[in-house]
This record gives sequence, C-alpha cells and structure tokens, in this order.
Amino acid sequence: MKKSLLSEAQKIFFIGIGGIGVSAVARMMFLEDKKVSGSDITQSEITDELQKLGVKIHIGQSADLVPKETDLVIYSPAISVYDPEIVKTLQKRKINAITYPEALHEISKDKYTIAISGTHGKTTTTAMIAKIMLDAKLDPTVIVGSILKDQKSNFIAGKSKYFIVEACEYRKSFLDIEPTIAVVTNIDNDHLDYYKDIGAIQNAFHEFVSKVPKNGYIICETAHKRIEPIVKNLSGKIVNYADFREEDLKLKVPGKHMRDDAACALAVAHILGIPKKNAERSLEEFSGTWRRFEYKGITKNGALVYDDYGHHPTEVKATLAGAREFFGKKNIVVVFQPHLYSRTKLLLNDFATAFSDADEVLIAPIYAAREKLDASITSEMLAQKIKNTHARAFDNFSDIEMYLAEKIQEGDVVITMGAGDVYKIGEHLLQ
Repeated sequence: MKKSLLSEAQKIFFIGIGGIGVSAVARMMFLEDKKVSGSDITQSEITDELQKLGVKIHIGQSADLVPKETDLVIYSPAISVYDPEIVKTLQKRKINAITYPEALHEISKDKYTIAISGTHGKTTTTAMIAKIMLDAKLDPTVIVGSILKDQKSNFIAGKSKYFIVEACEYRKSFLDIEPTIAVVTNIDNDHLDYYKDIGAIQNAFHEFVSKVPKNGYIICETAHKRIEPIVKNLSGKIVNYADFREEDLKLKVPGKHMRDDAACALAVAHILGIPKKNAERSLEEFSGTWRRFEYKGITKNGALVYDDYGHHPTEVKATLAGAREFFGKKNIVVVFQPHLYSRTKLLLNDFATAFSDADEVLIAPIYAAREKLDASITSEMLAQKIKNTHARAFDNFSDIEMYLAEKIQEGDVVITMGAGDVYKIGEHLLQ
C-alpha cells in the first residue's frame, strides 16, 4: 500500500459501511471533505445516521455497487473471508482496496496512539479514556466500537496528536495498529472460528503488545495467568492496572468488570499526567455507551428495560452479576440472542452457567451473522443446558414479545442481550 493512499484518495467507497468500526472511518473521511459512499447488507441506525450526513449508501453487497471513478475502497475484514469474489473483482478492475485495519494503520502510524484491546471491556474502556481526555482538553481523535452517548457518534475528530482506538483481535486485525500505549483489558476464549485455542489467542496479543516502542506503555493485569505469557520480552514499560483499582469509585454503571475498565482508564490518565481527582471525576460522570447495560426506558406497567451487547459467557456473567448487585432482589428476565453458531457450540458449557444471576432466560434464535446454517446447534439446546435458572427457547421475536407482555410486572427488570438485533424486542415493549 502506498504511503499516502488514504490521504490522497478523494472518492472513497466503504463495503460494510454499517459496521461500527468501518462507519467511524467513513465519518472521519467525510469530515475531511472527501466524497464518501458505501454499501451494507442491511439498513441500520448507523447507516441511517450516515445518510443524514449526506453519505450515499446502497443496501446490498456486490463489487458492481462500487462507482467507476472510485479512488479507494475500504472494506470490513470479514468480506475477504465470506465474500472473497468482491475483493478479486476489485483487483481485476485495478481499484485500490484496503481493509479497515489497514486504514487504522495509516491513521495510527503518525499519531500518539492509545489502542485498547482485550476480549471483554475494550469498548467501555475506550469510551472511558475518551471521556477523561476530552475533559482534560487533550482534544483526541477517537474511534470506538459503540456510540458515545454525549457525542451520539462512534467517532470524534480531534486536532491533537492523540488517537484513541478500539483494537479488535478478530483475525489479528489489531496488528495493523501502531500503538504508543497498548491496553489489554483481559484475554479469554473467543473467535474460536479463527483461533485454534487460547494459546493462539495469547500469541496474537503478544504480537500486538510487542509493537509498543521503548518509550511506550503496556497496561494490563500482570498477575493474571492468561496475561503472564504475553508480557515477556517487551520493549515498552509494563503498567499493572490492578494498582489503579478504586473500590470506592462511584460509577453510574455497576459491576466489578466496570471497575476494572475504570482502572485501565486511570492508568492511561496517570501516564498522560492527568490529575487523579480530575480523571476520577470524569469516570463518575461517565454514563456508559450504546448497548452496554444501557437503560432504555420503563414499560406502561412499570417494568424496567435495559439492553446489553454481551454475547460471550464471560460478558454475560459479568453483566448479570453487576445487574444483581444493582437491582438486589428484583425479578430479572434476560432475553438472550446467541451470536454465531460456532461460538454457541464451542462455548455451550460456559453459557450453561453464565445466567445464574437471572431469574428467567428467554432464548431467541441464533443470530448467524457471517456464518452459514449449522443445524447441529440450536437455541433449544442452549436452553436445555442452562443451569440454576428457568430457561426456554422461542422460535421468533414476536413470541418473546407476546410472552413478556403477558408476564412482566411492575418492578421487573428486562435485559435484552446479544450482539445481533435483539435490542428491537426491548424497543417494541416500550412502544
């Protein structure tokens, strides 16, 4: 890739523009007065917001949608795996095309980049760091894997040297980023459709933190057994975020996992010389992000509705532990939409014990996303596996909505969970 390809391009087409990361770069390019257009398989809130800005978006997925005069195509990494013919067609047409991670490389290489990685918590941690640095008037550029509530966007255009970015390990995407500070919130079994095992995941994270230069920092929990192997033979200085835990911090969103994310953010603030009191004040004002234990409203009969993106057993367990801490003995009903056949099958036993803090679990059909049908795993199988909590599977969203409308009462808590479109159930309940 040419050094100046991203900066020189004036007409850029994004494939998968509805993706949370890809859409952030699209916003960035649009704000740089480039002609931006794109395509996605489905319409969404993200595509709607881009269209309001004036971005032309096609619903569908084909190389034929790319205009002839396009200088550059930026596409989601999933495209090359699940629809490789698009990339081959672009090559035949001799159109410059790079992945979203390659675009992040171009953006990050000349910045003081703070890259937040980890299997869980990276979105919230990224947003917390952004809040602290914005309040400290450091004017960072930010790309986050959710919608920041204050800005109502997944992108902030800053004018300083600082670049805050969420760094995803999916298909080793984060290896394209050039971090000055690398945060590793945690490491867990995930993306096992790509990684062979936990050892392969750890190797990828080791490669990532090895990119940090001598004058840079690696922030992690050094004593954790899954972290220990990745922090050997590194150039950058290692900072243990456990040293920054503040149990008395009054966060608006509950749970130990949120306090861990806050500790990572406080470690970054310390490195940047932001006074501790100021950073803590920012964190106590932090109201969360879109789809991270997000309060959606109250139904006509007085039930509270929340929504959460959690789709891995560890995330589910942590979120529900926080919910139980927050709501005490209230009746908690979880509507869970499994994400990917492969994840549901490989982590079935972990899911079985992840819902213990809920009183009832309603399982929606598996959200296939990029995968083909796998009849060997179903929501019914997951429901039968779940222990210590009443669980049942449903054939569609409508049946779940009807069940909830009849069942939930004043004071009950409904939490929709999953990385797909399960949030629509909560929205329909509130309507």
